[in-house]
Amino acid sequence: MKRLILTMTVSLMVMVFTAGLVAAETLDITIPLPLTGSKAKFGEIEKRSYEIAAEEINAAGGIKGKKVVLHFEDSQGKPEIARAIAEKIIDVKKQPFVVGAYSSSCSKAIAAVAEERKIPYLVVTGASDTITRKNYKYIFRMNPSVSYYTGGLRSFLKKVVKPKSVAILYESTDFGTKGAEGMVKDAKKLGMKVVMKEKYESGAVDFKPILSKLKSKRPDVIYMVSYVMDAALLMRQIKELRIDAKLFAGGAAGFAIPEFIENAKDASEYVVTATLWSPQVAYPGAKEFAEKYKARAGKYPSYHGAEAYSALYVMKDVLERAKSWTPDDIRDALKATDIVTAFGPVKFEDREGYQNQNFMDTLVLQVINGKHETIWPEKYATKKYVYPIPKWRDRR
Repeated sequence: MKRLILTMTVSLMVMVFTAGLVAAETLDITIPLPLTGSKAKFGEIEKRSYEIAAEEINAAGGIKGKKVVLHFEDSQGKPEIARAIAEKIIDVKKQPFVVGAYSSSCSKAIAAVAEERKIPYLVVTGASDTITRKNYKYIFRMNPSVSYYTGGLRSFLKKVVKPKSVAILYESTDFGTKGAEGMVKDAKKLGMKVVMKEKYESGAVDFKPILSKLKSKRPDVIYMVSYVMDAALLMRQIKELRIDAKLFAGGAAGFAIPEFIENAKDASEYVVTATLWSPQVAYPGAKEFAEKYKARAGKYPSYHGAEAYSALYVMKDVLERAKSWTPDDIRDALKATDIVTAFGPVKFEDREGYQNQNFMDTLVLQVINGKHETIWPEKYATKKYVYPIPKWRDRR
C-alpha cells in the first residue's frame, strides 16, 4: 500500500510538473473575432491571417522561446458578447493584454473593459474616431481612424477628378456614420457641395427608393460607406437604374475586398475605394504574406488580413522589448513601438486629439478588368487609373 501511495504521489508530481512545463513553454493568446453572423467574412480573413503569423513566429523560435498558441472566441459581431469575451480573457485567463476584434462597436466594448482593468488593448481594425479620443491610457490602435481612411482618396479627387458635388450613402453603424461625417469634412476642403447625405439600415434588400432620389441630384461623385453585401447590391442597382456619375467611390470596408467584385460582378468595374493596404505595396513581408494567404484561400487578402497578420508581429515586438509581462510593462513597450510591418509603419502617437494612435498613408484602389489595382498615390500605383469612367450605356 505504501509503495502504491508513493508511486501515485510521484506520478502526480510528474504530471503537475509536466503540465507546468508545457504551460511555461507556450504563450496562449485568445483573440475575439466575428466568426458567425453578418461580419463573419471579415472574421475569417483575420483568423487565417493571425494563424499564418503564428506559424511563422513559431518557426522562427516563438516569442522569447515560447510557442504561440492561438485561441479564437466568436463575438458574432455583437458588442455585448465581445465585452463578455474580454472579461473572460482578462479575469479568467489572466492574459496581460488583449488584441483583436473587428468592428468599431466591438472594439469600443473591449476598450472600455480593458481601460477599466488597466490591461493594454491593441485595436486592430475598429476604426471609429472615438476609440482613441477618450484619453485612454491602455488602448492603442494600429489601424488609422475612419477619418483618415480617405486621405489618399481625397488627394485623388482633388488632383484628378476635381468634382463639384457629392452624394453620400452610408450604413447606420458607428463606422458608417463616422465615415459619412469624414466625407462631409473632405467635401468642404475640396469645395464639393453635398447634395445628398442618406443613411440606410445594414442588410437592406432594396436601395431603389434611395437611389431614385439620388438620381435626380446628379452628383459628380457617389460616395458609399458600406460592408460587402450592401456595397455589391448598391452598385448592381445603380447599374440597373443607369445612374451615371463622374466617379463611384467606396469608403474602404466592403468595397476593398475581393468579395465585392465577386458579388457586384461587372457593376464593380471602375469603382474606386479608399483602402489602407494593398498586396502590391512595398512594405517588408507584404508580398510574402499576400502569397501565403492566397495559397490557402485562393485569393489575396484585404487590408483586414494585413492588419491582423501584422498585429501579432507588433505584439511579438512588444513582448520581446517589455521589461516583464505585466500589464504596465507591456503598456510601456507598446507606447515605445516604432517598427515597419507588412501592413506598414506602426508608431503610437498622441496628436490631433488622438491618444496612442498610429498614423499612416492610405491608398486608393480601382477595379480594372475585374481586379483591384492600386492607382493612388502614384508612387504606389500598379496600374494607371481609368478616368473619366464611361457611362453605363457606353460599356460593353
